[in-house]
Amino acid sequence: MKPNELLDTLRWRYATKAFDPNKKIPADVWSSIEESLVLTPSSFGLQPWKFLIVTNPEIKAKLLPHSWNQQQIIDCSHLVVLTAQAPVTGNELDDFIDRTHEIRGGEKADLQFYRDMMGGFVAKMSDEQLLTWAKNQVYIALGQLMTSAAALGVDACPMEGISPTDYDKILDLEGSGYFTTVVCPLGYRSDDDKYASLPKVRYEKEQVIQHI
Repeated sequence: MKPNELLDTLRWRYATKAFDPNKKIPADVWSSIEESLVLTPSSFGLQPWKFLIVTNPEIKAKLLPHSWNQQQIIDCSHLVVLTAQAPVTGNELDDFIDRTHEIRGGEKADLQFYRDMMGGFVAKMSDEQLLTWAKNQVYIALGQLMTSAAALGVDACPMEGISPTDYDKILDLEGSGYFTTVVCPLGYRSDDDKYASLPKVRYEKEQVIQHI
């Protein structure tokens, strides 16, 4: 992708207010979007999250009243519910070390220093602080999701206007260690969405970027 193509893509995307319910994301495109979520970077590489993909119309209907009745929940092709895992415990750290050893090989003992460093980080925080940290990681995934979707010509709309506790109940997350953080409907914009043609409102580059 050339620099101008990147900027054209980012200028094309917007928080889609109306999806065309008759247009679905093709399977191969969706597979790439899912893989982009898997490839999201995170602190220590721990990936304290799970992404729920909702396409069942009945589940979407149940979620609608807990989403400020925003129609995107119903009309989108795929609804991504991004959840944060907390608290991260020694078990999760051990699992990550095992996975690292599985993929990279070498001597597992060489990873003990990294395991101890992560353990020290986790030990310093309360469960509440660990949840806040995990939620911050989830927003990295949200950014990757929206950018990847735009690169593939797929529309998206990040939404915090939801009731996370009700989402947790409907999606059977209670007691799972995962907590709804933010959602993002994806699909294709409706021809009737007036917001698609509105220019973006952004401050001048000089106001938000400082070179030191």
